[in-house]
Formats: sequence, structure tokens, C-alpha cells
Amino acid sequence: MTHSTVPVIFDLDGTLVDPAGGITDGIAAALTELNLEVPEPDQLKAMIGPKLSDSLLNVAGVPEGLLPEAIRLYRAYYLDRGIAQGRLYPGIGDLVEAYASAGRPIAVATQKPEGLARIVLEHHGIAEFFKSTRGSAADETLEHSGPRGKNAIVAAALADLGTQSAVMVGDRAQDVAGALANGLDCIGVGWGFALDGELQEAGAMVIVDDSAALAATIHRLDEVRTAILNEVHNDGIV
Repeated sequence: MTHSTVPVIFDLDGTLVDPAGGITDGIAAALTELNLEVPEPDQLKAMIGPKLSDSLLNVAGVPEGLLPEAIRLYRAYYLDRGIAQGRLYPGIGDLVEAYASAGRPIAVATQKPEGLARIVLEHHGIAEFFKSTRGSAADETLEHSGPRGKNAIVAAALADLGTQSAVMVGDRAQDVAGALANGLDCIGVGWGFALDGELQEAGAMVIVDDSAALAATIHRLDEVRTAILNEVHNDGIV
């Protein structure tokens, strides 16, 4: 890596991987098994990204006492069938492979449980490209505001990269919030599950519509970083 190369931290679902129904079908299956009402399709999609326990409680209305069983049923479905339903978004596989080959430090910061996140990355053949994969605690019933919340997850990935300067890439407001809490900018991706205006309101620096635009934006950040470093160097030798 050169000093002008900006490290990148990626969210997982809705950013690198399109769950393609694997998450929403799993949630619906778990709720049906528990004889609970299944939310409308748009509500199910809105549950992708935030911590699962929060979404089950606040969107699906799962009683707190049934939360562990709902999560267990969902995970059983997801491991058995859901992961296989997912696919990488167009151009993402080539992009992360190119970054890894060029020596750019890249990491994943997701609210999916850390071990499960690694399984998903391995399934899609891209786990080896990331210097770090950070996620939530295995016990998804823990409070969202606890030490494994998104802010802390991004901080852990940043520490693994050995830098205080990086850019976050994500598709939901909590990705932006996690970045800002750690002093990072966040590039929003328009192909994920954000509601209309969500990323703008959260404070994303820019929103891109495809992997080519994402690569171009990161390249521009490299150029800005190079210009700043050159200015500092020139000031130092005058």
C-alpha cells in the first residue's frame, strides 16, 4: 500500500452481498413457525441491515420472550438455505479482489454475527481479500447499544487495519452513523436497502449507483489524499 491509498471498510448485506430473499424468507419462516404475523414485503426488506434482534422487536413486533427462539429458527433457515440464495452485487467481487491484489487494506464491518459473516464471505469466495471481518456478538439478543454496536464494530475494523483514516461503504443509516462516530466519511450505495432519503439524511458524503462509480469515488479520495500529502511535504522542505 502507498501512503496515498485510502483503506476501505465495507458493510456486508446490501453492500457486498445481495441476500436475494435469503434474509426476508428466513424471517418470514421463523415468524410463521411461531404463529406470529409476517410483516409486509417492504417492512421485511427494511429489516435487512439493522441488528436482527432490534428489527424483530421493533418492526416485526416479536414479544421479547420469543426473541431467542425467533432468532434460532431464522438462523437455522439462513444456514440451511438462505446463504445459498444470496449473490454478490455486480462488479463487487472484481473490485475487492483488485483492491487486495494492489495492497489496499480492506475490511468488513457488519451487524451480522462475526462468525456467520465469515461463512457468508467464504461462500461467495471473497473472504481471503479482507484483512479483517468484524461483526456483532454471537448472542443476538444482546442490547444494540452494547459494546458490539455498529460504532464499536467499525472501530474494531479500523483498529485491525492499523489506521485512523479510512472510508466506510454501506447501504443503511447505521453504516453512516458508525462511520461518523469514528471520524470517517461514508460512501452510500444506492443498490442496497435504504429507504428513500435515508442515506442523505444520515450524512453520507456521496451516494453511488454501481461498483464502477464506487471505484471512481474511492480513486478520487486517493487523489485528494495524494495532493494533501504532497502539500505537507512541500511545506516541510520550503
